[in-house]
Amino acid sequence: ALETLKMFEKKDSRVKSAAATNLSFLYYLGNELEQATNYADLAVNSDRYNPAALTNKGNTVFANGDYEKAAEFYKEALRNDSLCTEALYNLGLAYKKLNRIDEALDSFLKLHAILPNSAQVLYQLASIYQIMEDPNQAIEWLLQLISVVPTDPHVLSKLGNLYDTEGDKSQAFHYYCESYRYFPSNIEVIEWLGAYYID
Repeated sequence: ALETLKMFEKKDSRVKSAAATNLSFLYYLGNELEQATNYADLAVNSDRYNPAALTNKGNTVFANGDYEKAAEFYKEALRNDSLCTEALYNLGLAYKKLNRIDEALDSFLKLHAILPNSAQVLYQLASIYQIMEDPNQAIEWLLQLISVVPTDPHVLSKLGNLYDTEGDKSQAFHYYCESYRYFPSNIEVIEWLGAYYID
């Protein structure tokens, strides 16, 4: 894939930008951040209005820990294409890292309107409400999430934990048991169930 895409580097700017965008993404997936950054720069310089190129550039900056600058690239990508779901999702993550929770929530709610059954978006919404110390809302989003991915042991144990925190032992027991059924090696779940049976 890398070799094929490199053949397009010498074409006109739009083709070059598309090839560089894909190369940047492949290097990013391979955790070769320096190469990913080089190709992201090439993609953006070839076509400043390419939302995928701007998103990739934001991703390389995000990976280097500059969340503020990453957010700027994601916002620019969204100005060029308001339905660029990758940019919107990553903007939410950047805001979350910057502890700008209300803006993160806004990003993920917008994304939920576009992708109502996205497990990742539902998980992020639950996570944000947990950060905001609103366990009831977190539970609501997690319940929606398990309707999409009913066998995810991590989500089931998270629900068990939230119900336990709220003092609802029977619901906590139910979700911890479900989590244990799908992944019987989670020590925290085993410890909770052991303590429950002792009680």
